[in-house]
Formats: sequence, structure tokens, C-alpha cells
Amino acid sequence: MPTVRRTLILAALVAAAGGLAFATGAAVVDGPADTFAEERLAVQPAEGPNGAYAYLNDADEIVVDVSGSNPKLPSDFEGVNPGTLAAADGVFTITYTADDYARVWIDHPEENVTFVVDGESVEGRANNVTLGPDETVAVGLEVDARGAVAGTRLGGDEFDIRAEVAEPESMSSNADGEEEEADGGAATTVRRPEPDRREFEGRELSPGAGVTFDAGAMEIAGGDVTLDRVRITSENGRDVDFETVGRPDPFPSAGPLNDSRGAAPNGYFEFDHSFAGDEVSRVRFSVSVDRDYLNETGGDPDDISLYRRSESASGGWERLETERVDPAVRRLLDLPEDRVHVTAPTDEFTVFAVATDRARIRATDASLDREAVDAGESAVVRATVANEGRDDGARDVTLTADGEPLATQRVELDPGESAAVAFEPAFDDPGEYDIAVDDASAGTLAVGDPAGDGDEDDTASVEGGTDDGGTAAPDGDASDPPTEEPSGIGPSNLVGLAVFLAIALASVALVRRMPRS
Repeated sequence: MPTVRRTLILAALVAAAGGLAFATGAAVVDGPADTFAEERLAVQPAEGPNGAYAYLNDADEIVVDVSGSNPKLPSDFEGVNPGTLAAADGVFTITYTADDYARVWIDHPEENVTFVVDGESVEGRANNVTLGPDETVAVGLEVDARGAVAGTRLGGDEFDIRAEVAEPESMSSNADGEEEEADGGAATTVRRPEPDRREFEGRELSPGAGVTFDAGAMEIAGGDVTLDRVRITSENGRDVDFETVGRPDPFPSAGPLNDSRGAAPNGYFEFDHSFAGDEVSRVRFSVSVDRDYLNETGGDPDDISLYRRSESASGGWERLETERVDPAVRRLLDLPEDRVHVTAPTDEFTVFAVATDRARIRATDASLDREAVDAGESAVVRATVANEGRDDGARDVTLTADGEPLATQRVELDPGESAAVAFEPAFDDPGEYDIAVDDASAGTLAVGDPAGDGDEDDTASVEGGTDDGGTAAPDGDASDPPTEEPSGIGPSNLVGLAVFLAIALASVALVRRMPRS
């Protein structure tokens, strides 16, 4: 149960002169407010003269101050005379902005001061006031100054604003598992013929207003994924009848969730209705997923989303604006702590899927820096790796040649982020290799001379080849006949040797004939 504790400063209170009466109806929180439970409850000084007794401090917390220290009151303010009773309506307002109904009350131990709504105490749970979505209530004060001395403080303390989820009226159940509103206003009926099936009826709805149906944890994927509530906003106040059915596998009429951004379905439910599309302006689903189930399936609580089958959407499914229920709101609504709770609105009514958004990391635009290499040389393979999913993630990106893995790199990316990777492979055997990074083809790399044409410019060596830089022949290729090496000295060698000796002897003779100095 959420609580907001705020300051109450009391010294004396001016006698009430008018003020705001209890007011409800559609409201929009405008201007600064003291909020809690993820802004589902907003507290503000009331409009009108008595709103001067309340203000927001520097931390935007509501302060109720009926002493001379109040900066909004005149400097000559002295309060009421002792021995009197005083009251002020409409000092501050509380607005509830969530989709469900809430009971709101105030806990305050000071006996001389009572918080009231329309003259009735709202102190203690038994004296709560029920607020619907976007509904506002004005809270006033009653002060008993009898026995107090003029100019002294009546006491200072803190007060707690408390709230809990509730239906607008009490509900009764019958033997058939139906729930009907016992008193006036909208009447709702929910039947539970099977654990994964619900039938809903709404009568006497107010035009433009919403009504919440308790689906009672209807099973979508057993108890791991359930539909908990359905809120209908009626456009014209006509009666509504609809039915929901859940199942872990796809409905044949819609097929499986095929999201291009990597969502993994956890289950499906169908929304079948008899009302015309323009009679209901919006439906909001509240779904929950078991935390242990998420741990077992590797899902992240922040990544649960609802999808709607849509023929016009890419891939046939449209992701709804899914909102995770904040822990503070979960406590406000008294929802189970061992489940992750999400809500999503829709204005079209077909088949829906509960899914876990995941990263979708893949390589694109792979390329080679050259088409051929020599033995022992490496080629550079580059690729762009992008995360096209809706969740951050990490993945090993793999370089392959003819489908065989050669190397990997770890890449971590946020949704929509991309990164460049590079590899430098080398090959031991000549041939042509189809190079790829994951499923992205980089092209064909020629190593050595697979055609055997002897053109050195078109050949490539492989790492670990022959020491003299020769090209290793591919396995099974025919080689040229061996060349016979000469042995000993042949006649041609003798002729050359004789010429060499003759020149050498002539040179010696010339040297000997030169005159000596």
C-alpha cells in the first residue's frame, strides 16, 4: 500500500468563509504537483481562497500551513481565537490518474485537526473516498481550538496520504463465477467457463467513461502468462459483450508472431466482440508474466511487450505501446510481487501476442579488400554488424570460408546501434574460397593458382607453404614431369674452360712484358 507523508504545520486557523465543496469529474493535472506512485496520485493546493493554506515547498512536497510562517498568507495573519471551532473546505486536491479505481484516505494522529471531504472525515481506511481514473477530490480541514491559547501552536505533525486499488462499488459473486456490481452505476459480469476463457458483459456504461473487468488471471500460457484485467472505454454508453481466449500456441486465423525485430512469443489471446468498432474507443489489457518463467526462458522483465495482429503492419504484427507497471504502482494496485505486470492500449481488436523483445544482431555489407592473395598473405574482411532488435545484447560474429568457421568476434550493441568488425584470414591451400561473416557474403577469395597457368601475378601463396616461396599445388592436381639434372662435365663445358685458360695466360704474358720502373 503506497503512502506519501507530508508536512502539516498548525498554529491557528482562520475561520472558514466559503471554500470548495467535494468535487469529482474528469481532471487534468496542470502545473506543479506533489506526485507519487509514478504520478498516479497528484496532490496540489486547491484553487480558491482556502488553497492559500497549502503550498509546495522547494522539493515540490505539499505543506499544509495555517501558521504565520505561511508565505502565501498576509503578514498580519493571527489565526482564530482560542476556544472556537473552525473549518476550511478545499485546502488541497488529490487527483488519481491511473486506469483502475482507488480508495484514498489520510492517516493523521493530531486530535485537534481533522481532514475532511465535503464535511466528512477522510481519516482512516474506513472513511476512504473512492476515486476513478482522472478524478479529483478536494480535501479540507476542521480545527478544534477549544482550550488553546491565542497565538500558540496547536501542534505540528506529519500526515500520510494512503491509497489502494478498488472497484467503484462493492462486488458480489454467485455460484457460476460471475461478478456483478451490487449498487448503482455500470454493471459488469465476468464468466469463467474455462481457465483460459472469459466472457464479459457491461451494462449501463457512461459515455466516454471507462470500466474495468477483472479477468481473474485468465491463462495464456498456463499460469506463467495471464490476462488479468480488461478496461473498456465506451464511446456512447451502449452495452458491451466480448470474450477472450488464451493459448500458448498461435491461433490458426492469425498465425505465429513473425516480428522482424526479434520478438519471441510467450503466448497468444484472442479478443472476440459483438460491439461495433466505433462504440468502444479504447481497450487496455493488463497482463502479467511469472518471474521464474522469465528466468527459465532467458527473458528480461523490461522487455515484455504486447503485439497485435495487423494486416497493414510489416510482418503482419504491430507492437503496442506497452508500459511496465512500476513497483510503486504495483504496490498501489496490490499486485503479486512474483510477477511482471504490463499494460497496453489498443483501438483495434483482433488477436494479440505476449512476447519478449530481444536483440537481433546480424552482419551486413561484408566485403574483401582484395580478390586474390599470395601464399602466406592475408586478406582483410570487413563487415557492419547492426542490432535491429528492440533490446540490447551481445553476440559472437563468425568469419567462415566455404561455410567452415575460421574466427569469431564478440559484439555488444544497443538497439539500433551498429559497429564495424574486421578479420585477416590466411590460407594454406590454393583455391577459391567463399568468404562470409555470419550470413553476409563478402565474395570469393582466390589463393594461389587454381587454374595452373603459371602466371605469377595471378597466384597466391598460403601460410605454411614451401620455404622457397613456391606455390603449393592443390590436392589431386597433375604436376609436370621431373627435370633431369646434369651430372659431371660435358663437351660444351670443356670448350668454355679452354677459352678461359687461354685468356688468363695471355693476360699474364702482357703483364710480364710491361716495362719496369
